[in-house]
Amino acid sequence: MEAASHTGFIVAAYATAGAVIGGLIAWVMLDYRRQRRRLGDLEKLGLKRRSAAAQSGETIGRAGT
Repeated sequence: MEAASHTGFIVAAYATAGAVIGGLIAWVMLDYRRQRRRLGDLEKLGLKRRSAAAQSGETIGRAGT
């Protein structure tokens, strides 16, 4: 069996894998931007993240303590 007879399949497999990985990277980047935009919109409405309170030194009261 010659390796040259499989060259087309190997190239197609690498191209497909590269396209899938590239698509996943693009999807994650776009989703990250969308999530950051949504967080910014919520913060403009006055809603804050819980981690923001911890970073500023505020304490969050717990029920029962």
